[in-house]
Amino acid sequence: MRLSELDRRLHDDVALGEIELVSELLSAVAVADRRLTEAEIDIVLGVAAEPCSMGPAADAF
Repeated sequence: MRLSELDRRLHDDVALGEIELVSELLSAVAVADRRLTEAEIDIVLGVAAEPCSMGPAADAF
């Protein structure tokens, strides 16, 4: 088996995406001086709007 065949077989875009999300979350947790709220975690993971676009409630961050 050639290396190129092995690389194609093991390439998984979904797994790579999940690894990237976990990395981003761990990076955010590492620099935080407190526990992240669920809303902040959503922002890090890209499932919520950025705080500046959330209106008056954004000041809570």
